[in-house]
Amino acid sequence: MPRSRTVLIAFLVVTAANLLANATGGGLAFLLTKPLLMPLLAAYLWRVSAERAARPDRLLLAALAFATGGDIALMIDGTGWFLAGMACFLGTHLCYLAAFTRRGAATALRRTPLAAVPLGYAALTVTALTWMWAGLSDAGLAVPVAGYAIALAAMASTAATQGWRVGVGAALFLGSDLLIAAGVAEVAQPPGAPVLVMATYAAGQALIVTGCAARAGTPTDAPVTPATAPATR
Repeated sequence: MPRSRTVLIAFLVVTAANLLANATGGGLAFLLTKPLLMPLLAAYLWRVSAERAARPDRLLLAALAFATGGDIALMIDGTGWFLAGMACFLGTHLCYLAAFTRRGAATALRRTPLAAVPLGYAALTVTALTWMWAGLSDAGLAVPVAGYAIALAAMASTAATQGWRVGVGAALFLGSDLLIAAGVAEVAQPPGAPVLVMATYAAGQALIVTGCAARAGTPTDAPVTPATAPATR
């Protein structure tokens, strides 16, 4: 079995342990498992690249490093730590956005039907912020969350051009953050919210990373030359 697959299995085991800890209130298990999730995905990405005798995408590794920082910050109570976690995840989204743009996302989004994707995410973002604005304002977080939401929507839009796994993963990531924001704004708190937040987050990140790894080295990721440049208008 390739080592990359072994690392991915380890990620799934740690994710399952984390979700169980969230469901049962296992504080110690939660504290031990959450900081391991993104480093395991980074190790998977690194191993896949090594097996292909290629360099891992530094932007993806940076995104996972920022996410690790965000995971740790959000484990600590307090508005300051929440803002620190949000800043770290902002770094994650900007790194993903840069990685997907480098892989041709901007060009792909000018073509139908993908051209409608940014409009859909923009509408969702405006609707969600309108719904949560009063609660976020009471918590003093309305403006930071709005800025974060714009970056998240932009990341999800570009992710839609990178294949179904990356696109679905980004949508799940967005859904996880929407659940967190709804809880902070106190407008909705579905049953089992902590489990749902971590399940959608872990699944989203895993799909983004494995989807990017699967696409690495394909013709769409090759440098564009005059002979192979796609037609534009």
